[in-house]
Amino acid sequence: MSDDGGLRLVNGLVKWFDPSKGYGFILDDAGGTDILLHANVLRNFGRSSVVDQSRVKVLVQDTERGAQAAEVVSIEPPVTDGQPPIADLDVDVVEHLDLLPLRPARVKWFDKSKGFGFANIFGHPEDVFIHIEVLRHSGFADLALGEAICLRVIEGPRGLMAAQILAWDSGLPRPDANEEEASSGKPNDYMAHVAE
Repeated sequence: MSDDGGLRLVNGLVKWFDPSKGYGFILDDAGGTDILLHANVLRNFGRSSVVDQSRVKVLVQDTERGAQAAEVVSIEPPVTDGQPPIADLDVDVVEHLDLLPLRPARVKWFDKSKGFGFANIFGHPEDVFIHIEVLRHSGFADLALGEAICLRVIEGPRGLMAAQILAWDSGLPRPDANEEEASSGKPNDYMAHVAE
């Protein structure tokens, strides 16, 4: 598929992406050369990183330097076996993540080498713990200080923790959502409780 701007729609798999270098590569499902994925293109999609083996749909432009992603259309995290990424998440929570509300948050700090970090939900004083395996399970490779994200949160044995991380604009009301759906939600329905 191609449009007048010379862009073509490509489905592929993230071969690797390094947030510190600011780029990575996509393997085109149809074959051919690797496609450059630059951090700026991801930022335009509302993300600072993407985990290896994620499925992506991108608009690609052929340049003198090779094929480059010009726009990210969609990102799907790598396929998992349905098991929770960490022990504190029950299988029922993972199977019903979509029932948990999305909450706007900012990354307080995240240290990839330590394997965890924290975020703050807008209007809520308690920190939310983010484990690196939940991050990877959600399709991210890393988080930047101050990055805007959306969280699905549970109350675990040691406090609030992220069950899923999504791009910041995932929490925007859907254009097809009716007014009742868009305005539903009580101030404290931001988490599920997990038995200790």
